[in-house]
Parts: sequence; structure tokens; C-alpha cells
Amino acid sequence: MKNSRSRRLFARACRSLVGGVNSPVRAFKAVGATPAFIASAGGCRLSDVDGRRYIDYCGSWGPMILGHARREVAAAASRALSRGSSFGAATEGEIALAEALKEALPSLELVRLTSSGTEAVMSAVRLARAFTKRDRIVKFDGCYHGHVDSLLVRAGSAATTLGTPDSAGVPEEWAATTISLPYNEAGALRRAFARHGRRIAAVIVEPVVGNMGVVQPREAFLRALRELPRRHGALLIFDEVITGFRLCYGGAQTLLKIEPDLTTLGKIIGGGLPLAAYGGRRRIMELVAPLGPVYQAGTLSGNPVAVAAGLETLRLLRKERPYGRLERMTAELADGLRRQARSAGVPVRVNTAGSMFTVFFSEDEIVDYASATRCDRKRYGAFFRAMLERGVYLPPAQFEAAFVSAAHGPRELEATLAAARRAFRA
Repeated sequence: MKNSRSRRLFARACRSLVGGVNSPVRAFKAVGATPAFIASAGGCRLSDVDGRRYIDYCGSWGPMILGHARREVAAAASRALSRGSSFGAATEGEIALAEALKEALPSLELVRLTSSGTEAVMSAVRLARAFTKRDRIVKFDGCYHGHVDSLLVRAGSAATTLGTPDSAGVPEEWAATTISLPYNEAGALRRAFARHGRRIAAVIVEPVVGNMGVVQPREAFLRALRELPRRHGALLIFDEVITGFRLCYGGAQTLLKIEPDLTTLGKIIGGGLPLAAYGGRRRIMELVAPLGPVYQAGTLSGNPVAVAAGLETLRLLRKERPYGRLERMTAELADGLRRQARSAGVPVRVNTAGSMFTVFFSEDEIVDYASATRCDRKRYGAFFRAMLERGVYLPPAQFEAAFVSAAHGPRELEATLAAARRAFRA
């Protein structure tokens, strides 16, 4: 890309946009590359401004489960746009989307639509504090819940750690309301409740993690999540911004058979447009304005174009039920990547969950944030660049999930594994 249009555009962008991008990971800094500027997408492929085409496993960080520019979704959004892009008033589509979410996830007795996952999480945490009249929030190392001030916390090494800010501009006093624990360690959660139980408002968790790369929960950890918050009068919040409608028609909670008190959703439910939601038990949600004293509002919440795209995406997922095929394709791809790496003498672990996967350059099993951060990130950067050169677009950061979509097929998997064979050997 030395003399590419993407490189020239990035230089131009750096003069007007912070770091040349509107979300940090898009700068490709973590993988030592120049970002590809995308011109268009269709199905499972991206095209950049230089005319290069890529098999896409980023999927806009998860929303594009049906593939890019799915005809029916684009048509639904176009019809809605022709009627007006935003009203700042109630619409029938909002009701239909809330009803679809409630039908799929019985833990949602009432729903509030928002514009982003961060906004949904921020609102759910505020609501949990109001309901319990407590201030502490438990999160887990490596679980990302958007750029909410009090949740941007770097965990310490102790089993129970009161947070210190992980971002400039976050007051220590705010970060100190967050307790960050090792993911997958039931004992750490037990000790946190023994020490801080009367002050813990909620436990928030990615039930299947996508933000340290893909990591599955252990059974003992799930039992602790089921039992401890309820026993101590705290709420359980499932952050399903990534996993909602990704692993099945519903959420990780559907597969794990756990009903959290509150759930946050995003990505897929907007069909690729900015839309998210939070919801939960009626008794809790009735504290939200205009019914109660917890204030939350948004000019573009329930935007009619995003709602139309989301409704059509859910309709297609309910009709086509692609989840079994997606899981089989992902397992086949992961097995192939392991074989190609082994053949090249490169130690890797490929974690999967449904249609999510992550390639870790490590000899050790990846079960939590500590084991994830011990992997070879420089090697991942080299692998990313080698795959990009061969027409495969992976997440441009080690600690992100990759996604298989319904638009991928045997031809794309075969081409990906051929590229991986050469990349691993390189």
C-alpha cells in the first residue's frame, strides 16, 4: 500500500480527524499497518478505494451476520428513509422491534431503545444503582462495555481490585466504584461479595467474551453468576451487544439458560445501522423516565430507518435460522487454521463460540484476560498483514472477535485457508 490511495486518504484524514479515524482500532495501529479505506461491500466481501477485494471476517465488528448490503435489509431501510429519516416522535416500528426482542428473550419484560451499545450499558448501570440504592459495579478483566467512564478500568492483580482509571479524564473517584475481577474465576467473585456485598449494585459481564478475543465461560463461573448476585441483593447484567442474536436466535442467555435482571443489546438488532437497547424485569425498568426517576433520553433513539433495518434482519434470522450452518463453517475454518499453523510449526490457539472465532498466537489455552495478554501480539500483527495482502480482512487488533456470516460459503473458506497456509509459512 506504499503508493496507494488508502495511504493518501489516511494522510489527509490525519489533518482533520483525530488520529485519522473515528474509532481508534480503525487506525490499524495495533497491527502496524496502514488502514484500508473501504469504498463498498457486498455479501462477505469488502472493496477498498484502490480496487482491492477482501473476504471479510470483521463484519463491521459483528452486526453483519447476514452479510453486507443484504437486499431485503437494504430495501427495508430505503423504504423507511423515503418516509423520513427522523421524527423525534413515537413510531409503530419501535413497538414491533421491542415486541420481537421480548419474544426472543423472555428476560426482557420492558425495553428501551438507544443509539449505541455504550449508551445502553451506561443506562443499565445507572438503573441498577437506582434500583438497589448501591454504588459498586463488578466487571471482569478484559470485558469491554463501551466507553462508560466508570467501566474504563484496569484491573489489579489481586482477586478483588478497586479500579484505577484506564483512560485519561476519568476521575479516580468514579473508577473506584468499579471492582474488576478475573473472568472465569468463581472464587474471585465469591470473595468480592464477601468483602463488598452490601455495596454491590450489579455484576456486568459478557456471558461469552468477544472483547479479549473469544473466550467461553466455565460452568463453575456460570453457577456463581447465577447464584451470588441474587443471594446478595445485587443485579446481574448481561452485556449481549455482541452475542445477542449472534450465537442463536436470542442471546447467550438462551443457550446458557440464565435469565439476567438486565440485558444490553446492539449490533445485529440494528441490521448494521446505529441502534441498541437495554431491558429487563418490569419492576426494574419502570424506574426509567417517564415512569420513574432514572433519566435517560435520546433524540435518535428508535430511529425509524435503523428500526426498519433491525426488524428485517430479525425477520430473516427467524425465518432462515442460519445458526447451525454458521457454527459448522466456523468450526471447519478453525480446524483448518489449526492444521495450517501446525504444518508451519507456528503455535496457535483458535477459540470459537458459534460463528465467532479468534486466532491467538500462543501455546497455552486462552481462558481469561491474563492468558490472552500473554499471546504474541506482534506475531498476530504480522499474520494480519500477511492475510490482508492475500485478500483476507481480519479484525485489525488481537483482542477482538472475528465473525463468519451467512454470506460466507465453501469457496471463501477454501480461499481463506489457502491464504493462511502461505501467511503462517511467511
